[in-house]
Amino acid sequence: MKPTRQQRLARAKFALPSFVTLLSIACGFGSIVISVDNAHVGDPGDYRLAAILLVLAGVFDALDGYVARATNTQSSFGVQLDSIADVMNFGCAPGLLLYCYGFAQMSEAHPTLVRMGGLACFVFVTCGALRLARFNISHGRTDPRYFVGMPITAGAACVASVVVAWPAPAVTMTQAFLVAALMVVVGALMVSTIRFPSSKHPRRKGMLVLLGVCAVLLALLQTRFFVLFFLLYVCATLLLNIGWKLGWQGVAPPRVYED
Repeated sequence: MKPTRQQRLARAKFALPSFVTLLSIACGFGSIVISVDNAHVGDPGDYRLAAILLVLAGVFDALDGYVARATNTQSSFGVQLDSIADVMNFGCAPGLLLYCYGFAQMSEAHPTLVRMGGLACFVFVTCGALRLARFNISHGRTDPRYFVGMPITAGAACVASVVVAWPAPAVTMTQAFLVAALMVVVGALMVSTIRFPSSKHPRRKGMLVLLGVCAVLLALLQTRFFVLFFLLYVCATLLLNIGWKLGWQGVAPPRVYED
């Protein structure tokens, strides 16, 4: 018996969030291909394009959840597909991009440094995978206003913002060490227990003010705005957590859930 038109539409509606997730995967895979092709060419424009594709993957990652909620088509399949996509798009793809960007040009002059760079990028990928696994098993058991550790999407955007701002690949040992340090520090933030505010529960007035300030800074700083944004994001989060440790209650601390 052939499915009715209504049944076909229902199936298509359930497939829509997964299709958006696949668009996110396509962006992540495109970033990987560009990074690999550009590893020994070192074209700044291609590195910037690879980084922008990661940002676009993040847009689709946010959009698939919105589509699923709007169409009431949330499913366990979609959750698993989204988690797998996150590992590739925001773990493997940025790790490979920063490896090619930070170390590939020095493979002949400093082979040991290149291996260390590969290890630093692996640390980032590993921390991202661990962060996702922890999120999956702790979902519903932590305060939804805060993430435990930096979200992997924010971690990927943080390292990609450096490439967007300075797309010329690293050519000195100092630059390579800075890239390695960036990957390790961001990886450590992802697996930390530091509470990062969630954008899913914003205050409308505060959000409008923040968007206005960001728009002005973006016009002034252009591509370097994103580096400043993530630097302020991390510093403000660290200060907030320190304030809670010292007893400050100006912003409500995370609720503690009993097992």
